Amino acid sequence: MKLLLKTIFICITTLLFVACQSQKENKIKNELIYASTKDIRDINPHLYGGEMAAQNMVFESLVINTKNGIKPNLAKSWKISNNGKTYTFKLREDVKFSDGLIFDANVVKSNFDAILKNKVRHAWLELINEIISTKVIDKFTFELNLKNAYYPTLTELAMTRPFRFISTKCFKNNQTKNGVKCYVGTGPWILKEHKKNDYALFVRNNNYWNNKTKIEKIKWRVIPNHQSILLSLQKGEIDLIFGADGDMINSDAFSMLEKSNKVKTKLSNPIASRAILINTKREITKDLEVRKALEHAVNKQAIIKGILNNKETIANTLFSKTTPYCNIDLPIKTFNVNLAKKILDKDGWIINKDTNIREKDGKQLILKLYYNANNAQEKTISEYIQSNLKDIGIDLKIIGEEKQSFLDRQQNGNFDLQYSLSWGVPYDPQSFISSWRIPAHGDYQAQLGLNKKEWLDKTISDILIETNKEIRANLYKEIFSYIHKEDVYIPISYSRTKVVYNPILKDVGFNLSQYEIPFEKMYFEKSK
Repeated sequence: MKLLLKTIFICITTLLFVACQSQKENKIKNELIYASTKDIRDINPHLYGGEMAAQNMVFESLVINTKNGIKPNLAKSWKISNNGKTYTFKLREDVKFSDGLIFDANVVKSNFDAILKNKVRHAWLELINEIISTKVIDKFTFELNLKNAYYPTLTELAMTRPFRFISTKCFKNNQTKNGVKCYVGTGPWILKEHKKNDYALFVRNNNYWNNKTKIEKIKWRVIPNHQSILLSLQKGEIDLIFGADGDMINSDAFSMLEKSNKVKTKLSNPIASRAILINTKREITKDLEVRKALEHAVNKQAIIKGILNNKETIANTLFSKTTPYCNIDLPIKTFNVNLAKKILDKDGWIINKDTNIREKDGKQLILKLYYNANNAQEKTISEYIQSNLKDIGIDLKIIGEEKQSFLDRQQNGNFDLQYSLSWGVPYDPQSFISSWRIPAHGDYQAQLGLNKKEWLDKTISDILIETNKEIRANLYKEIFSYIHKEDVYIPISYSRTKVVYNPILKDVGFNLSQYEIPFEKMYFEKSK
């Protein structure tokens, strides 16, 4: 009897387990688990310490950048008047922050004014310097007044930061520059939990003014090690890896996963420029002939084939010809070891046969290249360039640094060479070149040795307020031709965002900006 009861119990338990499993399998998954090497940190949309993908989930802008141009968002329409210097926005009247606060013109003005109180920090974005006043016309009409007709105005208002809107209940002393009390936006997601360097949990905003997300939750898991991310993916513990430039997944791993039947992969169109920045004010690299030799010494095609697995296209100029205002014919500087050697020989850098390092006036040709130590792909590319330069008698020291140290070095200019990545559309070219005039940026520091640096900065300023598109295009041509001739950058390739995801996750795609992840469009189908 005991044996019979035990058998019946086992059968019932088994049937219940099978039934539960069947029910579980037919249930649509409602939580997306995203893995990142980085914590979301402080997602105050008016500052720069947080992850942009997380800021984009919670906070929204007046307008949005799309592949088809600027589209309405929190502003349903706008009018440009006063010779391009006044923008009048009609706001949507059905938007609330997730804390219940009504989104209106007073809130818009308060946010703009808070951003402008931190003007020095935002000076890289020329729009900040152009704003002279903000005005509430009526409850749902907001006016922005500029000094000049600044052509990228709408593009920059649509960027992930700083012109996003946070509930004024989160302000500290009517400001946001010294931090905020909460992270409340109008976006499709609400940040519910955050355990630093472990995870962040975002839940669906059920009162969202636009289309509500099909997925209920996004769990942002922090996994600092790239190999651990891949292992978690293979175990089915995560649903999505999303990133550019090897910060989440390198090209080798991506190519391997492309061949797998267990996951899906996607590549974006080319989005940003991968390059090596050469400092024109350093003792050795201030010599234009040395910079010319460096241009011809790097085998870009081998990097693309051997390291990037042919996932990117070779960059012969700093910006791709598909970038606005960058369809310019410039001389191509091909990989040519013999030419690089001849340039250095003629410049007086002679090989020491004992050390195989070139010398001039008793000084060795030793350079230092710095890269982000958290990016395995940058390390591999730096090692390959080190090998290239050794072939022409240059001793290249490569130094990986933690991200903050790497950024600090950009600000103080203490580098010969530095790994560089442009910001991609919609930031390229106007916002990226605007930052060339700001001392806190590596590009500014690297350009200080140029004879025409003052002209370069002035011309960039002129471009940004030039109303005639043809004149603007000619000015762009002038500055890009000059930078190309002066060999300030060694363009390597045009990078692409890589995505690996669970096959049951649908509508995985890309926003115009490489820093945003369109979680709101994704959904799970029923598992089979």
